[in-house]
Amino acid sequence: MAEAHQAVAFQFTVTPEGLDFHLSREAIKQFYLAGISSWKKRFVRAKNSFLTGVYPASPSSWMVVVMATAGSFYCQVDPSMGLIARIRCCLPESQLLSYESRTIVSAVLFSTGVWLSAVLLFRQTMKLLLSYHGWMFEPHGKMSRSTKIWVALMKVLSGRKPLLYSFQTSLPKLPVPPVEATICRYLESVRPLMDDEKYSKMEALAKEFKEKTAPRLQKYLILKSWWTTNYVSDWWEQYIYLRGRSPLMVNSNYYAMDFLYVTPSHVQAARAGNVVHAILLYRRKLDRGEIPPMMALGIVPMCSYQSERMFNTTRIPGKETDTLLHLLDSKHLAVYHKGRFYKVWLYYGGQVLKPRDLELQFQRILDAPSPPQPGEERLAALTAGDRVPWAEARARFFSQGKNKVSLDAIERAAFFLTLDEEAHGYREDKADCMDAYAKSLLHGQCYDRWFDKSFTLVVYKNGKLGANAEHSWADAPIIGHLWEFMLATDKFHLGYTEGGHCVGDPDTRLAPPQRLQWDIPQECQAAIESSYRVAKALADDVDFCCFQFSDFGKGLIKKCRTSPDAFIQISLQLAHFRDKGCFCLTYEASMTRLFREGRTETVRSCTTESTAFVRSMGDARQSRAERQRLFKLAAEKHQHMYRMAMTGAGIDRHLFCLYVVSRYLGVESPFLAQVLSEPWRLSTSQTPQQQLKMFDLDKYPDHVSTGGGFGPVADDGYGVSYIIAGENLITFHISSKFSSSETDSKRFGRNIRQAMLDIAKLFD
Repeated sequence: MAEAHQAVAFQFTVTPEGLDFHLSREAIKQFYLAGISSWKKRFVRAKNSFLTGVYPASPSSWMVVVMATAGSFYCQVDPSMGLIARIRCCLPESQLLSYESRTIVSAVLFSTGVWLSAVLLFRQTMKLLLSYHGWMFEPHGKMSRSTKIWVALMKVLSGRKPLLYSFQTSLPKLPVPPVEATICRYLESVRPLMDDEKYSKMEALAKEFKEKTAPRLQKYLILKSWWTTNYVSDWWEQYIYLRGRSPLMVNSNYYAMDFLYVTPSHVQAARAGNVVHAILLYRRKLDRGEIPPMMALGIVPMCSYQSERMFNTTRIPGKETDTLLHLLDSKHLAVYHKGRFYKVWLYYGGQVLKPRDLELQFQRILDAPSPPQPGEERLAALTAGDRVPWAEARARFFSQGKNKVSLDAIERAAFFLTLDEEAHGYREDKADCMDAYAKSLLHGQCYDRWFDKSFTLVVYKNGKLGANAEHSWADAPIIGHLWEFMLATDKFHLGYTEGGHCVGDPDTRLAPPQRLQWDIPQECQAAIESSYRVAKALADDVDFCCFQFSDFGKGLIKKCRTSPDAFIQISLQLAHFRDKGCFCLTYEASMTRLFREGRTETVRSCTTESTAFVRSMGDARQSRAERQRLFKLAAEKHQHMYRMAMTGAGIDRHLFCLYVVSRYLGVESPFLAQVLSEPWRLSTSQTPQQQLKMFDLDKYPDHVSTGGGFGPVADDGYGVSYIIAGENLITFHISSKFSSSETDSKRFGRNIRQAMLDIAKLFD
């Protein structure tokens, strides 16, 4: 609702005759419409919550049960075996309830009980079926009889169109693996990285841990798994993310990019208007639970709980630990442009602003000539630096007055938008254009993104866009889901005029965006500059290489009879060995969303099988057939490890939780201390593609996504993100640090390209 209307909705003056009231009809109308919209939203939420709660049943199925019971009574058959008569006896006798009326009420209550019992039975059956993961380990193209039966039952039980959270209570809990199995898999994973002496020492530590310390820690962990929904996720969020005191920028946050080749509109305000409207459409669907859940094989649901905090969420700094502030709703947007902060209302008369209205508001910001207030321009550098100085500055300078009001407007916004003054994107005539694009999204100027928000949408002056996302509330596939919806809606549903503007006519009655006001003293400005220096040094040290590999894609890789992910991971091992002359502990992110509140698990991609293949590629004595054999063994091993991680039989999350328990109990474990201190010098992740399938990529091949990336995890290591976009394109995002003499992102990129080509030649 526009603030100009709020200000004049109700006024009164004192006259000799008494009080003179003045009401704004337009304002009252807007209040009325906003109220109607709010109640509609509540009704839809309540309805969808009920439908989610009784899934896979429905209100119509309840009616069927009631009518069947009534029909049985009409035929003088009692299906309740006397229960209806007992319920009737418990009902109070009154003139309002005759004998027949009490019989009808009793029958309805009995039918409802039968219906609810059936719902619970269906859910427990669904949970048992979802605990079966044998389908994942079967050979490609083959299906056992038990899996066929399982598929048929899943189709029967999930036949009705599900809502986003329909399967949440039916998802199984993440199992706690046996300690012996986890330690065995751990030792197997580090064997190719250690010489015989180091491995013997690690074996001894592992044996001592397994026999003395682990049994007690495991009992506590199993107890936690009984009482909590997921024995990992709360500790992972708390200790890996929220307790981190180093800058979020580069170290934790990640980014997402626009279409690679296509820019739907080069008008900055118009592109911002369309994509913000598309995001709000997604938020409305999310609030109502109307987004279909992600399904593996089309029948296996994945957990959707991470989506709950996508909007209206901010990470609040603390001296020892951060917290997440999440609101049920937010009706405004925080915008940054040329060092100035604005508050833009997203609703008018209870309705979401249309794209053309949003374009008008953003254009007003772009055209505003006012300069930044003292200390305002680099204010967001506080969110880019260390967490403790930000927490102290927030408590000291932003806890009252206009600073608190303005900070609340940012932290309570739906999300954050930066109207960037730079131009970025893919250009054939500029070799390092994608590197600059990636660095801009990862850290920008260190003060023009609000790194604490769940995500910052960045729209450049040439119409390109991207996002920087905070990591604690959810993982990259969640933002990826929103991103795909936004891009497809922007391009294929909303569209633009020939001049590049949003479709429709703007409503000029809208009040202009509200400029946020600050009173930033010199001490606070000094804190801002201190955080900026820390962030700037960190940003300047990031060495980035983003490139497109177009020699082949997943089409040719599948001809090698292996998964594209395994092919790329083995290529990365070969590239790293050529780059550094050694192997290293490798992290690949896998998801555990087959379980309730599941997040991620680590796949340790550097295996004995992959190192054997890599060594064979440098051994001239090895035949082509032998190299093919070793490659297939490495690929099969990698796929098996990935499946194990997805099904709750990973290594690192279990060991991490055992370590947390040991810290709570004050137990020292040399084995766990050694495990958790090992650096990940190669951290990798695949960006999912076409999660929604809102358009046919084969029909629109130039609308491929560029994916996204993240900063290096180790000071002397590489961070590698990749997206397999279409049949003939793979985009790599490689990060490292200039300060390390051992790394060079462009050199590593060349090694990856050559490794991919060399492996492909084996199967020509």
